[in-house]
Amino acid sequence: MNSELTILDLFLQASLLVKLVMLILLGMSIASWAMIIKRSQVLNSAERNATQFEDRFWSGIDLSQLYQEVQQRKDELTGSERIFYSGFKEFARLHHSNGRVPEAVMEGTGRAMRVSLSKEVDELETNLPFLATVGSISPYIGLFGTVWGIMTAFIALGAVKQATLAMVAPGIAEALVATAMGLFAAIPAVMFYNRLTNKVTKLEHTYVTFMEEFSSILHRQAFAANQE
Repeated sequence: MNSELTILDLFLQASLLVKLVMLILLGMSIASWAMIIKRSQVLNSAERNATQFEDRFWSGIDLSQLYQEVQQRKDELTGSERIFYSGFKEFARLHHSNGRVPEAVMEGTGRAMRVSLSKEVDELETNLPFLATVGSISPYIGLFGTVWGIMTAFIALGAVKQATLAMVAPGIAEALVATAMGLFAAIPAVMFYNRLTNKVTKLEHTYVTFMEEFSSILHRQAFAANQE
């Protein structure tokens, strides 16, 4: 009968503490997969939006017209669009009130865009620390369950006069399931944490590059207007 035990049987026969460890690891695995799927969708969408907006930006459209288009859906902006919106809005405000000092105009415009950039990166990194935590502690939680289960099995075995492998094997198998579940939770979390973090880094680089290019355009406009 022992050779026919399933993982469910091993779970049901495990001690209360080992069951608790397994349930914790199962919950962490489910939560991490939910976050992996959600973050993947968000980052893929951010990449598409950045590409589409930059294509529109470099199409030769007048910046004031583009600003008016973006302003109509200002509550839905993300990524490069939000950086553009905040930068152009601040540039227009400062240029109107302090146009004779282009340095001050560009300093305020750059500050507004950097704030938007920081908020965008923070949004992209949402839930990634949780994946890092799952990847770091899941193996140790599983190992704790395994050690506890094996210890319990050998304590019970000590009360038996004649011990056999058939008597100790199920208890050890129950305990080892906890280690397997810890790895099952940790490996995908680590893999996708690295992958998603790399995507965030690439998007941040995209945003920074766009911000610098946009700043150069505004810089020329600010100093050209001042010379006039």
